[in-house]
Amino acid sequence: MLKFDKETTQLLDIVYQGADITRRRQASFDALRPKADEIIIDIGCGNGLLTLELARAVGSGGKAIGIDPSKDMLVPAKDRCKGFDWVEILIGTANDLPITTGTVDKAASVQVFEYLDDVPGAVAEVHRVLKPGGKLVIGDIHLDSLVWFSDDRDRMNRMIASWDSHFTHRDVPAVLPSILQDAGFVVEDITPITTCDHTLKPDGLATMMMQLMIRYAIDNIHVPESEASAWLAEQKELAAEGRFFFALTHFVVNARKR
Repeated sequence: MLKFDKETTQLLDIVYQGADITRRRQASFDALRPKADEIIIDIGCGNGLLTLELARAVGSGGKAIGIDPSKDMLVPAKDRCKGFDWVEILIGTANDLPITTGTVDKAASVQVFEYLDDVPGAVAEVHRVLKPGGKLVIGDIHLDSLVWFSDDRDRMNRMIASWDSHFTHRDVPAVLPSILQDAGFVVEDITPITTCDHTLKPDGLATMMMQLMIRYAIDNIHVPESEASAWLAEQKELAAEGRFFFALTHFVVNARKR
């Protein structure tokens, strides 16, 4: 797993407000269609950006509840949402939500389920807390959609293999519909959100992944530090030469509790 230390948290806070991640968050927000006075939970709320947006949408008659297992990530979430009395930021996991059964109108989760050991269990847990007819929106990437150019294909493959080990499932969007149906949901829509860059943006998804990947590969001794550093240097050189290319697709799955 990634270590959400102060440095990582700061990096995520910057990139999560950039255009690439904002598009993903906006897609989940749009699919959720939050309304005044609703109770909505943000599962794996991280730094609270979506939680804050949901709080604005439901107003003081509703409630936005951010839930995350990381105390380090909850600090900026609480700070970001401190002006809204109808926001709660709670410690919890997708498989053990600190929520009373049948009390939630809608639930959202952005890039969380790929890290779960028990995806069916988490889906069942969300089903438990939702009211009849309640909506669940899950956004996750399908790692098989990754296209990333390098002149050294073998080295790139080793870096990607290292990164693969930091999550549990690389194909959540593909397996999620049947899991949802088995748990008592109706899948209403699946929307792809593709990030495709030919430049290296300071606040972009590729920049974030590069910084996280090199740190993860070195910390876990997946590749030598010299090789990881050479990979990072090459990507920066490709960008300077106008030869950078990166694409990855995130899928927003929209379901309703039967």
